[in-house]
Amino acid sequence: MAKMRNRTRGVITLPIVIRIPYAGDIGGLEHHSDSSEAYWTATPGLTVVTPSNPADAYSMLREAIASDDPVIFMEPKSRYWTTAELTLPVHTAPMTRAVVLREGTDVTLLAYGPTVKTALATAEQGAEEGLSIEVIDLRSLSPFDDATVSASVRKTSRVAVVHEAAQFGGYGAEVAARLTERNFFSLAAPILRITGFDIPYPAPKLEEHFLPSPDRILAALAGWEW
Repeated sequence: MAKMRNRTRGVITLPIVIRIPYAGDIGGLEHHSDSSEAYWTATPGLTVVTPSNPADAYSMLREAIASDDPVIFMEPKSRYWTTAELTLPVHTAPMTRAVVLREGTDVTLLAYGPTVKTALATAEQGAEEGLSIEVIDLRSLSPFDDATVSASVRKTSRVAVVHEAAQFGGYGAEVAARLTERNFFSLAAPILRITGFDIPYPAPKLEEHFLPSPDRILAALAGWEW
């Protein structure tokens, strides 16, 4: 599916959307709470997106359906219970663009899907401690919105990536490498990754310790030399 348009020199398009529920925080280990984004983003030819709120879920899904290319539409299971009053049709930012949800000057916090809510809560808590955190919802994991993210990196000079997947080989590693290559001389500190642990997804009683939390994110940020 990912290769067909390239192999036919564009003659055959594949307007296919594959919806994939993923991630945890639902107390349901048996319902596949793992995060598989690194697998899909490592497959050239696939567009990989994930919404974090109802408006994006509607707008991005409609855009994915209209696309001539195959789209992996990753749906955070914990967001299925999120509701909002919307007047349809809803058109948010293009699905391949990242969005700055909160302006900040001290550090850029990158999140997507289920961790966007966590990142915003972290920014609120950090503000009480005098830390100005800029929060970006990546929305599109592949392609990556270099322009929006790099502009933020050059403004704050510090970056942290948050995701539920294990750290080793996780999506955050690619983001950290990519941003370092493009913004090395703008960085005041190494890029941090606050993630799930390198273990199989745990039982429901241990979820709260496994998933990134505002306290764990702020503790990681405090480890920098400011």
